[in-house]
Amino acid sequence: MNDPLVYLNGAFTPLSEAKIPVLDRGFIFGDGVYEVVPVYGRHMFRADQHLARLFRSLAAIGIPNPHTKEEWLALITKVIAAQDAEDQMVYLQVTRGVARRAHAFPAEVVPTVFMMSNPIVLPSAAARANGVACVSMEDKRWLHCEIKSISLLGNVLAAQYAAEHEVTESIQFRDGYLTEASASNVWIVKDGVLMGPPKDNLILEGIRYGLIEELCAAHQIPLQARRISHAEVLAADEVMLSSATKEVLAVVKLDDHTIGNGLPGPIYQQLYAAYQVAKASQ
Repeated sequence: MNDPLVYLNGAFTPLSEAKIPVLDRGFIFGDGVYEVVPVYGRHMFRADQHLARLFRSLAAIGIPNPHTKEEWLALITKVIAAQDAEDQMVYLQVTRGVARRAHAFPAEVVPTVFMMSNPIVLPSAAARANGVACVSMEDKRWLHCEIKSISLLGNVLAAQYAAEHEVTESIQFRDGYLTEASASNVWIVKDGVLMGPPKDNLILEGIRYGLIEELCAAHQIPLQARRISHAEVLAADEVMLSSATKEVLAVVKLDDHTIGNGLPGPIYQQLYAAYQVAKASQ
């Protein structure tokens, strides 16, 4: 059985031997944040942006950052080197640490730092060629979705809703307006214009959000960030998902409604091709 090396609080250890105390606040309260950094050819992709978001999330919930940027990069590099795969997905998590169970922040607690990496699993060739189906649902999560919190029960329930409907993702709406999927940002295209929800507290600003902004600017694709109604999503020419594991992925069916002509569209094709160039030139 594969037992990869992982990093926990200053040491590398086999995954099966990595242990935390039951009073770790990440275990008790979900009191922590995380990041997922894609790796292609053993090179981190957009590491600066991932670490910047990690630092924002730590600051937002008042956990002292346990490492400098340079220290984080060095540790992630060691985690990558400990695995066999050339293309990986590095998961890193910081919790507030171990303390007596009480809701308020404990004093002088040391954060718990955990990192592991696994081979990256990207969408299949069939999913790329044919697009995927999704289901709509009401967004019932808390109001600080901009924090990449390990408290992911809302996302777990949304992902389970998608699994029960045998589709790729649940696309969520709050008060009738698009927010995001269970683990992806969501975009629509209408009349050649790419549109996404605004970067506010109702969505997690995916690192691909910034990348897609850059790709649109480089390829003269008009881009708007604004509130998007459920009716606009159904009437879109194209719908697509973006995330570290999906990169950019076309949605061709939402609920019982076919999106556009039922095939991945030209804006998706252009963005996907540009994404692959960005990966190769990192």
